[in-house]
Amino acid sequence: MLSFKKPQLSDKDWVNSCLKHANSMNCEYTFGNLFIWADVYHTEICRYQDFFICRWGEEEYRAYSLPLGEGNFTDAVNQIIKDAQENGFVPRIYGITEGYLMMLQEAFTGQFTYHYDDGFNDYIYLTEKMATLSGKKYHGKRNHITNFKKNHPDWSFEQISDRNIEECIAYHQQWLADKDDADNEDYAEEFEAVKKSFQHFRELDFVGGLLRVEGKVVAYTMGEAQQNGRCFVSHFEKAVASMQGAYPLINQAFTQNCLMQYEYVNREEDLGLEGLRRAKQSYHPEILLEKCVAVYNV
Repeated sequence: MLSFKKPQLSDKDWVNSCLKHANSMNCEYTFGNLFIWADVYHTEICRYQDFFICRWGEEEYRAYSLPLGEGNFTDAVNQIIKDAQENGFVPRIYGITEGYLMMLQEAFTGQFTYHYDDGFNDYIYLTEKMATLSGKKYHGKRNHITNFKKNHPDWSFEQISDRNIEECIAYHQQWLADKDDADNEDYAEEFEAVKKSFQHFRELDFVGGLLRVEGKVVAYTMGEAQQNGRCFVSHFEKAVASMQGAYPLINQAFTQNCLMQYEYVNREEDLGLEGLRRAKQSYHPEILLEKCVAVYNV
């Protein structure tokens, strides 16, 4: 029997011990990501033997993560199926990448139908390329950065810490106020996750950076490392849109100053939003990580 609960900071160590065994750079596979979005996505977690299992959503829209950890994978998936059926909804497992897809197909031949949505693919980049932006395809990015530095010669970068977190929160509030659709529910939910991130910044082992112009914050970004030690996941990035080059510069400066120990940077999904998709594609991902939803059909 699976027993789910809302994730607490006290769960971080055992969850991370399971996530170390995750054979994927899926952006959902970080404790901080699960924790900060728990209220929005109705996230619940469960420890089953030596597996971590997550459950998102409400009623018939619930979905599960794969069982992540060590042990009998087939048994753990059967427990997910049983939990869903006992609660009266169709078993769905979200975020399945290629390796796990093969495991499910082998263990549950013909029992799941697999659905893909390009909006949920992860954009994963080589850290070295994000740091240098070298080559013809990044010519535009370099020009934007050059213009920013020319127009704002007093710009500076610094890491996020206790001394500047409140400035980042105030900047995000101003960023929201400047949006034409500031009352958009998605923005409000994101801001709640941002505030939770800053409230528990050190406990979650988050890392972030900001840009200043004339002493004021004009951009910030933050995220966390995956337990595999190879990949950093960027959760949030905000900049003054009217400042040409602010977005590529915060990306490059943060990578150069804080992320060079990682091979990859996962900048998460585009959620099917055309503007976000164009922005992520413009950095030419090294890996477009496909993820599917497995729906039990027996």
